Amino acid sequence: MNELKILVVDDDTNICELIGLYLKKEGFKVDFAYDGEAALQKYKSFSPDLIILDIMLPKIDGIRVCREIRAESNVPIIMLTAKGETFDKVLGLEMGADDYIVKPFEAKELAARIKAVLRRYDTNSENEQKDVSLPGLYISITNYELKIGDKVIDVPPKELELLYFLASHPNKVFTREQLLEDVWDFDYYGDSRTVDVHVKRLREKLEGVNENWSLKTVWGVGYKFEVK
Repeated sequence: MNELKILVVDDDTNICELIGLYLKKEGFKVDFAYDGEAALQKYKSFSPDLIILDIMLPKIDGIRVCREIRAESNVPIIMLTAKGETFDKVLGLEMGADDYIVKPFEAKELAARIKAVLRRYDTNSENEQKDVSLPGLYISITNYELKIGDKVIDVPPKELELLYFLASHPNKVFTREQLLEDVWDFDYYGDSRTVDVHVKRLREKLEGVNENWSLKTVWGVGYKFEVK
């Protein structure tokens, strides 16, 4: 089995060193970038399996780095944010990041998030076909593909997983906390706004496609995928 490669992007060399030591101990191959320009270069040369990306970076900020990588790849991205940067957290998720973690953080928490994200990308361990097909909509977890009408839509993995989960349980209402637990796949440390951000982006993609199904808000409770 090849070593999984992680690119750590942070202008704080001490944080990079600490993360690198821990991840190498966990069996990952690690490389570093200390500004946004270097991050984009290393992304191409190192071809990481996952990127840990700080938001506040010299030269090019992490949001723009995330956006540029997302324009051509669905490689998993975990954003690093300073405590209290709520706007940046939400914006990072809207740009297609899979998760975020607030500094300071425990190495075990970071490792848990990395492993959870990578598990969701590992389709080799399970050959069962997982898809949902409705008029005008096709969702495949096996191939990580979303098709609206006849068009394949580029969608971040976490959005696809959330949509698949809801659509595979039609008309069932889930609280935000349930969705964090079931879709994010472990004891999630974040807040429920993470779900709201992903639902908002999905609605923008699904709006007006078909009147027989829709992604609904159940006020005071959570969300459901309604099929008439």
